[in-house]
Amino acid sequence: MKTSMHKEIARGWNHEPGRSHSLRAQAYTEADWLKADFGNIISRSWQWVCHVEKLRQPGSYVTARIANHPVVVVRDPAGNLQAFYNVCKHRAHELITGEGRTKRFVCPYHAWTYDLTGQLRRAPHTESLSGFDLSTICLTPVAVEEFCNFVFVNLDTTANPLIEQTATLVDEIKSWAPDLEHLTLAHRLTYDIRSNWKNVVDNFLECYHCPVAHKDFCTLVDMDTYRVEIHGIWSSHMAEAGKGENSAYSVDDASVRDHAVWWLWPNTCLMRYPGRGNFIIMQIIPVDVDRTFETYDFFFETSEPIAAEREAIKYIDSVLQAEDIALVESVQRGMGTPAFDQGRIVHDPCGSGKSEHAVHHFHGLLLDAYSRVMAS
Repeated sequence: MKTSMHKEIARGWNHEPGRSHSLRAQAYTEADWLKADFGNIISRSWQWVCHVEKLRQPGSYVTARIANHPVVVVRDPAGNLQAFYNVCKHRAHELITGEGRTKRFVCPYHAWTYDLTGQLRRAPHTESLSGFDLSTICLTPVAVEEFCNFVFVNLDTTANPLIEQTATLVDEIKSWAPDLEHLTLAHRLTYDIRSNWKNVVDNFLECYHCPVAHKDFCTLVDMDTYRVEIHGIWSSHMAEAGKGENSAYSVDDASVRDHAVWWLWPNTCLMRYPGRGNFIIMQIIPVDVDRTFETYDFFFETSEPIAAEREAIKYIDSVLQAEDIALVESVQRGMGTPAFDQGRIVHDPCGSGKSEHAVHHFHGLLLDAYSRVMAS
């Protein structure tokens, strides 16, 4: 990527949100920028994998793809979390699939065998090889961290720990969701969206569109109480539950009365909606310049959702998500025309939900990451 490209993409953006334009459309429509997204953002940031419940026992493992790279996370016999590229050192075959329990990693191609610390322990028919030493061969490690009862990985092993990068975020989440450790995965929704991943993030980070596009949501929460605060690599989006008739889903017996949402750089969204004890993780996964894969994981007090939770899932899936997907896909189509280059950031100095200062914050972090491409 050339320095001139970075200057061009930053044209119109200002450190003051009330004076700023958004990123230019080419950041959402051109393959060079997607390459930068994979290489300098997704590959160098903390990426959510799962709730720690899947990795509590020694030998438990989960596989994932991070920036299109296969990764495996495992709890070793000593109780430590380990993460590696899920790639055999012999001929690059993936070692294991899915999730579950194992005592070792045995490559299904030629049976090279690794222990759960990544050390090669067996390589059939290598006794006659000159200079071949099992003890010198290990799986390539990936940084791993347990953060607020969730497991995150980072392909950049030199990255600062997530807990250091986020300062008070853990305390804030636990103050709003003190039961998080005891919640369990109950449901997953998946979406294949015809839009750039950054459009999906932009849409999540502002509720300026909510009164127009999400009529039911605006009965679930009190928009007059909606406030957005930005921090180093995250932002918080808080609102009280709506005080009038609610057309989204029933919260008659709700123990959680507030809407608490956090966005964590670059593509993880953590949510707690009105209802019974709950937590939702939305992961926004880049696939192509105009394609994004999105997952919604629902964590409830029980693994089987109760009737009110099924109603909430149905609302999020068939109404809220349908509305948002239609919005971002339309935006992507518009960005591909000569009619649009960039637009103004709408800023409320009071930090209301109808302000786009969190979008502006995200764009600033993107520009910082792109500038590091220039320096490397």
